[in-house]
Amino acid sequence: MRAKTVLPAVAMTAVSMVLTLAVVVMWLGTAVPWPVALVVGLGIDGGWLATLAYERRLAAQGDHNRAVTAVGWSFGLIAAGVLVAHALTAEHSAGAWLAVAWLPLAAKALWLVHSMWERTALTPVALDAIRGIQQEARDEAAVARARLRAEAATEETRLTAVTAAGARVARVQAKTAQTLSSAWSTLETARAGEETGRALTSVTARVTPGVTPRWELPVWGPSEPLAARSLESAPALTDEALDVIVDEIRTSETPALSYREMAARFRAAGHSASEVRLRAAWKRVAA
Repeated sequence: MRAKTVLPAVAMTAVSMVLTLAVVVMWLGTAVPWPVALVVGLGIDGGWLATLAYERRLAAQGDHNRAVTAVGWSFGLIAAGVLVAHALTAEHSAGAWLAVAWLPLAAKALWLVHSMWERTALTPVALDAIRGIQQEARDEAAVARARLRAEAATEETRLTAVTAAGARVARVQAKTAQTLSSAWSTLETARAGEETGRALTSVTARVTPGVTPRWELPVWGPSEPLAARSLESAPALTDEALDVIVDEIRTSETPALSYREMAARFRAAGHSASEVRLRAAWKRVAA
């Protein structure tokens, strides 16, 4: 991965240095001796390369120096300026020379991109961890989407079933109401008829008004339920009260009544007691 950024920067640096040296030698060689022009070209390229090497050393140590960076960009601007000046003064192919005047600055920009890549580069272990986290997040999102879609489908099915059931209930209620309405209308017609009404009211004609009640229609509509009647049994008699009642019934006639006669009159009078208690009371009062 490192080669993807460093190789273009190295290639662009080499091309820009060769191009700058050639332009300086050709441009200044006509005015000064060519060794002098060569020294000037090497000085520009040497300064550019020296500042680049120092920047790379600082970057390897995790450091940064703005002065060195400014000097490096200055050498790049000088090289670009030399190329632009040569292009403007060239008699032939001025456009071609002007088109390549940006190469020194481009090489500097590529080295800047490479340094930024180095500052943000991660180890393979970290990259694998990041990929694992991203994959886990994608899996959780996919599971959540599937769960939501399943819940939505289930809710849709439930609502459809409830709606269908409600529609069936409504149809049954409407049909029942229609049937009841038809029956009530038939009863009303029979009640309103002179002959049928008389037959339903009484099998004989009325002699005295108000004696035979008029036949009424059944109530059709909501009605209140009747309150449940509680069947509460009479409170049980105590032994003392039971003895008093049995003695009164037994001695109500002379001679005294037998147990069977006493029991019959006891029941007829509305009293209640079990046969065992009643016989025990008889024995107590007759002793």
